[in-house]
Amino acid sequence: MPVVDFLCRAVAGQQLSVKAASTIWGRILEDADGKALCDYLARDRTDSLRRCGLSAAKCRAMHAIASHELDASELKSLPHPERVARLTAIWGVGQWTADMMGIFYFGDRDIWPDGDVTARKTLAALTSRRRKTVRTAERFAPYRSYLAMHMWHHADAAPT
Repeated sequence: MPVVDFLCRAVAGQQLSVKAASTIWGRILEDADGKALCDYLARDRTDSLRRCGLSAAKCRAMHAIASHELDASELKSLPHPERVARLTAIWGVGQWTADMMGIFYFGDRDIWPDGDVTARKTLAALTSRRRKTVRTAERFAPYRSYLAMHMWHHADAAPT
């Protein structure tokens, strides 16, 4: 998947359930009707995207992302903090989105997404609610991305 598509999908899924995000993303792909998503989103599609279920801010962010020249191999070669700086310079892309890109698109093994409420709250519940999760997660370096994945898995697990 091209970096722009993945980044836009991450933006579409911000603060939504997986099911809702998947439904909205499906509507966007259907509306794009087989066109390259970058080309489709580079044009102002606010009305169409709003009908798909996106907020005005997410529409603006996707347009901004598609309008940037993003080279996946160049971004992959950057250390995570530099990549975060590059991505968050785009309107509507924040730390959480950059962290998700690092973990799921670029495969970085050592990112603790402290801005992710589920990962943070699950780790706190399993360890200590009084200790900052960033400090707890430091013990898992250089595999903090895997820690986050386990926290999400634990949060989604059916009660026993």
